[in-house]
Amino acid sequence: MLTNADVGELLWMAARDEPGHRRRALERASRAARFWPEEAYQLAHAGRSLDELRAVGPWVAAKIHGWLDDPPPVPEPEETRRAFLTYAEVRRTLDADPRWEADPSGDLQVHTTFSDGSLTLPDMVEEARSVGRSYVAITDHSQTLAIANGMTPDELAEQCRVIDAIDRGLEEDGDPFRVLRSIEVDVFADGTLDMDDASLAGLDLVLGAFHSKLRSTADETQRYLAALRQPRLHVLAHPKARMYGRRVGLVADWRRVFAEAARLGKALELDATVWRQDLNVEMAGLARSEGVRWFSIGSDAHSASELGFLSFGMATAALAGIPRERILNYRSVEFVRSWARAMSAVREGS
Repeated sequence: MLTNADVGELLWMAARDEPGHRRRALERASRAARFWPEEAYQLAHAGRSLDELRAVGPWVAAKIHGWLDDPPPVPEPEETRRAFLTYAEVRRTLDADPRWEADPSGDLQVHTTFSDGSLTLPDMVEEARSVGRSYVAITDHSQTLAIANGMTPDELAEQCRVIDAIDRGLEEDGDPFRVLRSIEVDVFADGTLDMDDASLAGLDLVLGAFHSKLRSTADETQRYLAALRQPRLHVLAHPKARMYGRRVGLVADWRRVFAEAARLGKALELDATVWRQDLNVEMAGLARSEGVRWFSIGSDAHSASELGFLSFGMATAALAGIPRERILNYRSVEFVRSWARAMSAVREGS
């Protein structure tokens, strides 16, 4: 049977042969196929209309029906489009083990108007509470990433004061929800961090991510090792730095990188944004097999609707065989804070 991923590729290829609005319609449907909650073939077999699916009108539906009735060869996706889960795959995976979504969990990467998010910090906190998260890490960008309105040390300090006030209010109200003082700090090509040590020392959790020279085809193993060896870095965020349809991400000796993360006790992120899914299932499984103890999942939400992306990271972990007890999101907020403090203390004392 053709999966939604297959249908998406067929739609993408068919768009190349169509002009104007038809091309655009096929491209929209191809992108939307990643979000369809059910497989198209299941709807067809049940006698339901494919028009139920997002971005599918009668003309596009007729094309899909033709493929489902007589499946053509599916082209191998371009490298930038490979190994991405569709929402139908996510739902099938999580529905098979409902505890992934039923167990209390936090979200360990979200953004606000302190950098490039669309919601204020209090509003994003309220949205995260409303979707059932037990805590959230506010991880706005650092100063060098000007395109994302990165924070200066003074702005980070102000954000921390806002978070402290929110947490005090929650505690006074008897609400167990908490907000972690965090950051997605830019990691430079030499592995150093885009924020002074004193600013990072006052945070609960530090995510580090590469945002420059992301189309390099050279072996970047040393770049990763240098980043992991930074004492203040707790989590290596969206490690490969890939982006659906745009770039394949960086190249490295991943076994060596993951082994170093394991040796240092650092966490690797499963960035759950649909267009990132980084690490993907195969690489997450490799990290697990190389002994990486801790993983984190972040929706990488920049808006309220994107908080729902967290399920993609959960499904990645499930398919990669990573148990929930090794995922920081399923630990208590007190555990995450103490884990990060202990890691920094060990590195400072080494």
